[in-house]
Amino acid sequence: MIDTLDQEKCIACGTCVEVCPRDVFRLHVAETYSTITYREDCQTCYNCELECPASAIRVNPWRKPRPQAW
Repeated sequence: MIDTLDQEKCIACGTCVEVCPRDVFRLHVAETYSTITYREDCQTCYNCELECPASAIRVNPWRKPRPQAW
């Protein structure tokens, strides 16, 4: 699960929005930063952390299990 997105480091390039397969991020161009909008949808794929040119994103490798449907 995404641990942090450092808005001080974020350069609002939109890479996280483009590479996230689960649409977790939103880009706020006017404010020049991205936000984690749907943290619970993160699948811990690390695409955002690996591709962020500003190293502003950290992904936590631990993810709590989803509840099973009965």
